[in-house]
Amino acid sequence: MKYIGSLLALLFLTHTLATAQMQRAVTLDDVWGRNAGVFTQRTVEGVNWMKTGGFYTTQNDGRIVKFNITTGQSVDTLFDQRTAVVAGGSQHINLEGYQLSADERKLLITTDDEPIYRRSSRAQFYVYDLQSGQLTLLSKGGKQLYATFSPDGKLVAFVRDNNLFVVDLATKQETQLTTDGKQNAIINGAADWVYEEEFTMSRAFEWSPDSRRIAWIRFDESRVPEYNMQLWGNLYPIDYRFKYPKAGEANSTVTVWIADVAGKGQTGKKVQAQTGLSTDTDIYLPRIQWTQNPNLLSVRRLNRLQNRLDLLHINAATGQSTTILTETSPTYVDLEFTDDLTYLRDGKAFVWSSERSGFKHLYLHDMSGKLIRPITSGEFEAINILGVDEKNQAVYYLSTEDSPLERQLYRIGLDGRNKTRLTKQPGTYSIKFNPDFTYYLEYYTSTTTPTVVTLRKAPTAEQLRVLETNSGLTGRLRQYAISPKRFFTTKAADGTPLNGFEIRPLSFDSTKKYPVLMFVYGGPGSQTVENDWDTRDFFWYQVLADKGYVIVSVDNRGTGARGTTFRTQTYAQLGKLETQDQIAVAQTLKTWPYVDPNRVGIWGWSYGGYMTALCMTLGADTFKMGISVAPVTTWRFYDTIYTERYLKRPQENPLGYDENSPLTHAAKLRGPYLLIHGTGDDNVHFQNSVMFEDALIRSGKQFQSFYYPNRNHGISGGNTRLHLYQMMTNFIEKNL
Repeated sequence: MKYIGSLLALLFLTHTLATAQMQRAVTLDDVWGRNAGVFTQRTVEGVNWMKTGGFYTTQNDGRIVKFNITTGQSVDTLFDQRTAVVAGGSQHINLEGYQLSADERKLLITTDDEPIYRRSSRAQFYVYDLQSGQLTLLSKGGKQLYATFSPDGKLVAFVRDNNLFVVDLATKQETQLTTDGKQNAIINGAADWVYEEEFTMSRAFEWSPDSRRIAWIRFDESRVPEYNMQLWGNLYPIDYRFKYPKAGEANSTVTVWIADVAGKGQTGKKVQAQTGLSTDTDIYLPRIQWTQNPNLLSVRRLNRLQNRLDLLHINAATGQSTTILTETSPTYVDLEFTDDLTYLRDGKAFVWSSERSGFKHLYLHDMSGKLIRPITSGEFEAINILGVDEKNQAVYYLSTEDSPLERQLYRIGLDGRNKTRLTKQPGTYSIKFNPDFTYYLEYYTSTTTPTVVTLRKAPTAEQLRVLETNSGLTGRLRQYAISPKRFFTTKAADGTPLNGFEIRPLSFDSTKKYPVLMFVYGGPGSQTVENDWDTRDFFWYQVLADKGYVIVSVDNRGTGARGTTFRTQTYAQLGKLETQDQIAVAQTLKTWPYVDPNRVGIWGWSYGGYMTALCMTLGADTFKMGISVAPVTTWRFYDTIYTERYLKRPQENPLGYDENSPLTHAAKLRGPYLLIHGTGDDNVHFQNSVMFEDALIRSGKQFQSFYYPNRNHGISGGNTRLHLYQMMTNFIEKNL
């Protein structure tokens, strides 16, 4: 094993054993119970850069405050929920989110937000006039989704009851642009379930740059089969039915429409964009985006197998389309790797991301689609564009050039020259630029450093001030015995180097033998091994480490940030190589001098639950125990977009679905196994665990299972997380 050290990790390890003994052990109550929040980090939220005068706004404690960029002083409170009153009454509202209009005269306030699925919610929206101080309800017709200012700030569009609406803020006139919206049938301007989950989109409408038009995606999900979930609690359970296309089944038929917003409450002409393929109408339209030209819309189109992506330019007046650029792959074109599309303000070119070289990089194309030049290149990933500074002909982006475990900020010329790394410390950065690329907020974390937010000047990266250090959390952490992550490399089943991390007990004695709990996710493009502040299970691992367990996680073949070849090896055979790698890692761990070779267990959630089920069956001789939370147990039960991207359709690749399904290998289960699922999981359906239990029962296998009534894929709410992690801890202590 080869260890990858860092200065921060070494500094963190200078805690002596004597010091550790004076510190408190982390408990489940600290993580999920009565003391929950003790490890919560602070950040700077709700930042909106203002276009005038060098200011920005933030949201905190029910207020929206305006700050001077250079001095850091607050200069005005734009909104305060304690003093703002709804027009015509005495009602106060709770500030949950906001937008600032382009002319900076109005705020669109979100309140009473009600989650639907992972990225969707409905809420009440209020318009606050910054000059008059008047707070008014946007619409009286019920809660809305995705309310959004027009670029000129005069109109707001939103979705309600699967239809698209526009409100004229001057006249309060509400216009309904579509009328055919219907539950589980037609959706206008909002994504269906599978687009929301797998294409990471929820709002499906966009304003034109001149505010004269709206483009939207219309989903006809009439042919999509319904999934039925029972919601428990009443005398008779409630049936909740929603459209969910499982692998091989019908998807929504999608079309793109463009409407003129004529003003004075009049609905203008509607045009359908010509997006269909003459030879294949079973397509995806996962992105719509206006170019700088208000008469030209861009649309991205994927075929059903997602191995061809076309960039279309649509004439907004006629709907006629031209295919500008095409990306193809022998495996799949992942939308994430072509999702950085920036049209330059000069109207002559755009920046596009592609994996055509084997790694995600940035390219400059003219408006006809012709390649002008590559901007970035090399054996690393240009993870995403943060913006194009056209005035100075430069692109800012995050990169894995220094390590796949990190995200560093780089600046490069549009001509591909003068590349500069602007961040200095090992770790992970996210960045928020102001509109003219003169300032940016830098959010930095590492395995030993919770979020630090710094205001910097571009392009020099000069520090102006630190907005958040999380000194309070850092101080609290000193009271606890914390064991840091230690990064290492090991080998896959075929010898490929893999990245991993290890957490040891602070009382670690190299002459003793310790049990190991492996954590796995392992899905395509994912990562569990990163140099960032882990807010998910890190502190639960501290509880286990205090009890004498070593925690290990390794990113198998198929995971992300290491190029196309590494990621796509698992194509058409999900689960096969990933399981081989996790078994190989476990076998290697058993050779470590301080590991008890008879006490290696594994656990995972979602794809990791699937991996755990395979490791406990195909690797029954290797793992002593396992815990699967919300696992997929056959990809035949999962959705079209995700599953077919990696496995093709079951009609075309049945062995790819069945040979690596835990249902196929249930009879091989040997060690103690705990299966957990929420009955209200709209993503990985409870059906997966029910059918795996049935297969285990038919095979005469003993196991433990637990279901959480009405809980979704995240299994949370109320006392749920404490209950879940206490149960898993007890199972580990009993069986490992």
